This record gives sequence, C-alpha cells and structure tokens, in this order.
Amino acid sequence: MLQQTQDERLQHLADKIEASGTIDRALYDHYRVKRGLRYKDGTGVLVGITKVGYVTGYEKVDDKKIPREGDLMYRGYSILDLVGDALEHNRHCYEEIIYLLLFGELPSQQSLRNFKDILNQETYLPEHYLEDVILKTPSPNIMNKMMQSVLALYSRDAEPEDITTMNVLRQSVSLIAKMPLIMSYSYSAKRHYIDGCSLFIHYPDKSKSIAENILHLIRKDSTYTAEEAKILDLMLVLHAEHGGGNNSTFATHVVSSSGTDTYSAIATALGALKGPRHGGANLMADAMLANIRENVRDMENEAELSDYLRRILAGDAFDGKGLIYGLGHAVYTKSDPRALLLKEQARSLAKVKGYEEDLAFVERVERLGGAIVQEKNDTSYPACANVDLYSGLVYRMLNIPLDLYTPLFALSRMAGWCAHRLEQIQDTKIIRPAYVNLGGKKRYKAMDER
Repeated sequence: MLQQTQDERLQHLADKIEASGTIDRALYDHYRVKRGLRYKDGTGVLVGITKVGYVTGYEKVDDKKIPREGDLMYRGYSILDLVGDALEHNRHCYEEIIYLLLFGELPSQQSLRNFKDILNQETYLPEHYLEDVILKTPSPNIMNKMMQSVLALYSRDAEPEDITTMNVLRQSVSLIAKMPLIMSYSYSAKRHYIDGCSLFIHYPDKSKSIAENILHLIRKDSTYTAEEAKILDLMLVLHAEHGGGNNSTFATHVVSSSGTDTYSAIATALGALKGPRHGGANLMADAMLANIRENVRDMENEAELSDYLRRILAGDAFDGKGLIYGLGHAVYTKSDPRALLLKEQARSLAKVKGYEEDLAFVERVERLGGAIVQEKNDTSYPACANVDLYSGLVYRMLNIPLDLYTPLFALSRMAGWCAHRLEQIQDTKIIRPAYVNLGGKKRYKAMDER
C-alpha cells in the first residue's frame, strides 16, 4: 500500500513535469532554433571541424539539398576502397582501420605488426577485475554493464586525469583492446546469473584478429568458420566511425571539451549509443522484421507485404511510431554504402547458412518499403536501406544473441570515439551552445503565500 501511495505521488509530480515541460514546436521556428541541430530539409547544422571521418549523401547547391549516392570516408579514404581491398586480398582489416582512424594514415606492414603488438599487450583485465567488477554485479543490459566496467577502469589507472595526448592515446589503445573482453565476459555473467545458463570464460588468443577473438570469447565451444570471422570483421569496420555529428561521437566531443577524463568520456558515448534512436536502432529493425513475419501470411505476396508496411508507416502496426526501421537516414539519401557492402557480403553466408529466403525477404522490405516512404515524403528517390536493416540478419546468421547487437556496435565504434577524443583535446575551448529561455522572471512568493 505504501509503494502504491509513493507511485501515486510520483505520478502526480510527473504530470506536473509533462504539463510544464513540453515545448511548443512552433517556437523552434519562431526563435530560429534548429531542432535536433538539423535544418528543415534534414541537413545538419555545422558545429565543428574534424579530420577523422566524413559522411556524405547529398550536396547543397544554392541552398537546395541535391541527393547523391552515399559514401563514408575514414581519414579521407572511401569505405568502399578500404573494404574492397581487404576483401580482394581476403584479410581482416579492423586493426588497420583502428590505426588509420587514430593516426591519420594507412599503416605499412611493419607499422601494423607493431601496432598489433601494442594492442596485444593491452588485451588483459586488471587483477581481480573480472571477478569483482563483472561477475559479482551482472546486469540484464550489457551496454549498462560496459559503461560501469569502463568507469571501473578509472580506479585501476595510475594517471586517470592526465589528458595529455600521450596519456589519452595510452588509455584509448587500452580501452580498444579490453573492450572485447569486457563485452564478452559481461554477456557470460548475464547468461549465467540472470538467464540461468552455464558459465563459461575463455581467455583471449593473441594470435587471432579482434573479430576472431570475439567469436572465440562469446561461443561456448569457441568454434567459428573463416567466413563467419570475415563478415564479423566487416561489421566492425563498417561501424568503426561515422563522422563527428552522430549522437554518440558528438557527445564524446562535448564532454571531452570540458577536460574530463577518458573513462567518463567513453562511458558517455556508450550511454548515447545505447539509445534506440541511435545504436539500438538495429534491435528495432530486427524486431520490426520479426513482427512483419508474424503478421503477413505470405512473405512473397508483395501486395500483402506492402499493405502491412503502409500500416507500420501510418503508425497502425508494430510499435505505433510510424517508422519503417532500417529505411532512410539523416545524411544518406540514395544509398548507404555500409548497407550495400554488408548486403553483398551477406549473400555467400546466407547460402552457406540456409538464410537465402530471409535475405530475399529483407531485400523485398527494402524495395517495397523504400517506395512507400518515397510516396509519403514526396521525394524523387526511394528511401534507401541503412546498415541497420541488414545487420540484424547478419547477426542472426552468425548466431549472435540479441543481447550483443548494440554492444558489438559500441565495441566497433570505440575506435572512432577515441580518434575524435584525441582530436578534441587539442582544442581548449569548451562546447557551450545557447538555449532560448521561456521561463521569464517571476515574483518570488514566501512560503505562507503559496
């Protein structure tokens, strides 16, 4: 009864917040505020300068947004070229991408060997950290556990507050190397203590790539195929960086500009990425596809499938938000290069794993849904698939549990976050934008007047 009374009190106070805290959206236009730091045509407000990464999907000509095929650049190199070369030579390249993002240049063979040695030396957890930080306090959400675990590393660092370039680089490399262990062991703890499954802990094999080690660490029997490791490496590469303006990277810039420590900055980025409008979007796309399968009797019947997609877009089906998850993007217009690369490489794995019908279904959703969104938005091009539409299917083919969809994204993006943090600490000016205040000035009332 007491708890019910407490809930009623809190609900009353929550109602006050909703009544007084909602901002009339018309005021954003009135005060010329760019809601979400975006213009009405969807283009972003310029808030910074970076050399790390760049996302392009349109051009501005005479203040008009001109759609174009998308591209993603890491330090000026197209993701299509970076991935294309690695695929052609059948090698894993996530470690190369980390080097490129951190240091701004493609590594030579010797430079890459030296860098891998540095990563290997940091691929361990401090004494008693596994037991005390991870196993003793399991979490039902791996992202939250990763945040807590990153912050716990602060107390294991002899110089946690030192934000010189050398020290932040040391911390960055250490975090990148440790993240596969933190993620995998957090998942093992959750499986055991919360889901009631057997506990297994594998130690990293320093002869393996990061992609291979992830599969080795999260699978009970540690087995995987070369094809599986190859496509997981591709996933890591495609998620490693996405420009300075994406929510979690911008958050990294903002908190880093305050002079805070590396562990706090990365925990902030993890918190931002966890959100369903950002890194959690892959889970929403996967859930939507499952919902479509449950409600459309014949997946090959395009009329029936289109009808249900229209219902989703109208907010009458799935989660009622009126979004076809995995279609459209804030920057990409005609194509998302990550989705194109992932879809193409998923074909061979789908054939081996028996997922060819599933892949055809997702492609059908892309084609039909893209046209439906185009019709609604009255654009000259269909809404393109973004990487989230295909990443869920790839993860399922790899037998990756849902618990790890967003954590794997975070693990990949660690390279980009650290590169942007290293860039930001070179600038000593704090990021501090302005807000319009609607509160006005009120006459103070003494207690007996209220």
